[in-house]
Amino acid sequence: MKPPNRSGSGALNRLITFQEYTEGDDGYGGIVTGYVDRFTEPARMQPRTGTESVQASRLAGVQPYSMTIRSSERTRAVTPSWRAYDARAGLRPDGQPVRSFNIKTIVNIDERNAWLELMVVEGQAG
Repeated sequence: MKPPNRSGSGALNRLITFQEYTEGDDGYGGIVTGYVDRFTEPARMQPRTGTESVQASRLAGVQPYSMTIRSSERTRAVTPSWRAYDARAGLRPDGQPVRSFNIKTIVNIDERNAWLELMVVEGQAG
C-alpha cells in the first residue's frame, strides 16, 4: 500500500493546537509564565524511524515525529520556543495537554511557502 501524499490536504488528519510560551505580570509584582493557546491547525503526523539518534530517543521514552502543516502568516510565526498538542486528545483536568509535542525545527519544505515541516518530539519535558 502506498503511503498518503505528503502534501495532499487529505493527509492532514490531525488537529494540532499551537501554544506560545509567554511571561506576564500577575498583578502583584510577580511574573507569571506559561503556555497560551494561539491557534489550531490541521496537520499530518508521521513517526520518525530508522536513524541511530531516533532509535536512541525511543529507548529514552520519547518519540520524534515529522509534522506537516500548511504555511500561512500565523504558522510561519511559530518558533521552537512554542509547543503543540493534539487537540482531539484534549486536556487533563489540571489543564495540561494529554499529548504534547516540543518543536525542535521548522523547515519550509517546498521553498514556496506552501507547506511547513516541523520536527517535533513527544514525551520530552519542555
